Amino acid sequence: MTDPVHVTEEQARAVAEEARESGWEKPSFAKELFLGRLTLDLVHPFPRPSADDEARTEEFLAGLRRYCESLDGQVIENDAKIPDDFVAGFADLGCFGMKIPREYGGLGLSQVAYNRALMLVGCVHPSLGALLSAHQSIGVPEPLKLAGTPEQKERFLPRCARGAISAFLLTEPDVGSDPARLASTAVPVEDGDAYELDGVKLWTTNGVVAELLVVMARVPRSDGHRGGVSAFVVEADSPGITVERRNHFMGLRGIENGVTRMSRVRVPKDNLIGREGDGLKIALTTLNAGRLAIPAMCAGAGKWSLKIAREWSGARVQWGRPVGEHGAVATKIAFVAATTYALEAVVELSGQMCDEGRNDIRIEAALAKLWASEMGCRIADELVQIRGGRGYESAASLAARGERAVPAEQLMRDLRINRIFEGSSEIMRLLVAREAVDAHLKAAGELADPKASMEAKAKAAAKASGFYAKWLPKLVAGKGQLPTSFTEFGALATHLRYVERASRKLARSTFYGMARWQAGLEKKQGFLGRVVDIGAELFAMSAACVRAEMQRSDGDPDAPAAFELADVFCRQARLRVDALFDELWTNTDDADKHLVSGILDGRFTWLERGIFDASEGTGPWISEWTPGPSTEENLARRFLGVHSV
Repeated sequence: MTDPVHVTEEQARAVAEEARESGWEKPSFAKELFLGRLTLDLVHPFPRPSADDEARTEEFLAGLRRYCESLDGQVIENDAKIPDDFVAGFADLGCFGMKIPREYGGLGLSQVAYNRALMLVGCVHPSLGALLSAHQSIGVPEPLKLAGTPEQKERFLPRCARGAISAFLLTEPDVGSDPARLASTAVPVEDGDAYELDGVKLWTTNGVVAELLVVMARVPRSDGHRGGVSAFVVEADSPGITVERRNHFMGLRGIENGVTRMSRVRVPKDNLIGREGDGLKIALTTLNAGRLAIPAMCAGAGKWSLKIAREWSGARVQWGRPVGEHGAVATKIAFVAATTYALEAVVELSGQMCDEGRNDIRIEAALAKLWASEMGCRIADELVQIRGGRGYESAASLAARGERAVPAEQLMRDLRINRIFEGSSEIMRLLVAREAVDAHLKAAGELADPKASMEAKAKAAAKASGFYAKWLPKLVAGKGQLPTSFTEFGALATHLRYVERASRKLARSTFYGMARWQAGLEKKQGFLGRVVDIGAELFAMSAACVRAEMQRSDGDPDAPAAFELADVFCRQARLRVDALFDELWTNTDDADKHLVSGILDGRFTWLERGIFDASEGTGPWISEWTPGPSTEENLARRFLGVHSV
């Protein structure tokens, strides 16, 4: 096994900062939102696919739907495995090449089509969505589309399109959210004609059944080698690769996720994707679009939850009335319906923006993943509550009693992982926060840099003064204060005026936080998390409003219902935003941190008396990072950059 990599806090920050995209060549709706500017023209009118793309999408989805309706997802749930004939059927339909260009044997479908396909596939079993998205969103196809050579695309993309399953290998037993400590190595051999890979990778989705792997490994710096974390395409049957086990989880029972060991695995230099040291940047860029798979499946889960909630609440009678007519249940159904509409709006808007390519969607994709995974879990929890005991009972048990086999509890288990993989909610908040304060760091970052010279600080002060002299006055007043603004949105105009006002308030609050804590802002993860959550809600409100207006302008007969859904969603979201604004300054963050310090020091072990831990003695603790008194600060600094102001 490779030795652990020990890095300093400064080295870890440098690796994270180097990996992120630093420039903003294209506009970003969400970036502007965090700066107090509602640039509605970037998302309104709602972007649409071409007529040709829409026709191809509908034709493909019709065939996919017919196939999905012929499959029994309970087979996957019962056997904890996806049958080979299921996989073969998806391959025959071209599902493994949905986003692969047609010149390489793929279908060349859009991100929007891909998202809609994942919604359908997830109706059979979410493990199928994980299979296809891990293959195309983060597996071999997407990195090669972004950074592969023409020769690499010719060699590998046709295989992927035909159904050669691929996997993405980044996480290690002791490395999760801290890529600077990546221990897997790729050492140049044979005069640089090849690399020799060594290391262990954990949670390799699709890794148990994959033919092709994207492996992240560290190349040592040396003469002639730039070095750094690099990405390689690796044949899964290469000598030296061993799949040591298949992991099992609380949900996604069909997922082929395991532990992969590499021992002196020879990889030709032609299999290096991009340059040495570009691995993390390639991974992050890939995830800009790849993260949209999770919101798509969350939207599909919301639609299914709404259908079950509606049917059950209309048929189940208690105290002389259907349960849906009782206020306590009605509130839950309204939340499920309104949030599902917003989920689909976010997915469709983000997907269309991705397809158009005129906007930088790194923040939008991260917000969509964060918000959708959190809301998806809330929807599933409400569905279980609406169904009561039948929500907690398994589908197999319901069927054995002669009732409809509704897998509500399974949905709750399956959706839970979305808040963890492809960037946990906590990491997503840090990533978005780093982008949200980017303009401030560029304007005034060196003011708080203890290593900066007096001359550099003086230049930074002048630069900051110029930036804030222009920016701050614009946060005082805006269109949100004018009752005549956004009137083309009809009844939804009041919500867009709220978004505009809240955007400016969010920007002011961020500035106040930076002025108050200066370099200490990076330690205020609670504050930063709430800032990001506010931005996510404002993004979702904007998406819901512009989508409803699109339906109205198109003459959609469902437009009145869409306006009602968007209106209720925005009313609910505004309550959440108002509460988050209050919690920016009135919270228990400091008390919580002090309490946890005592807990980790062992002052409260007496509270654990009266139970026993059956897991003791079953194995060692292995965590994604090494805990310590400065873990919170280290994490924040890695993702917020070197300095704050």
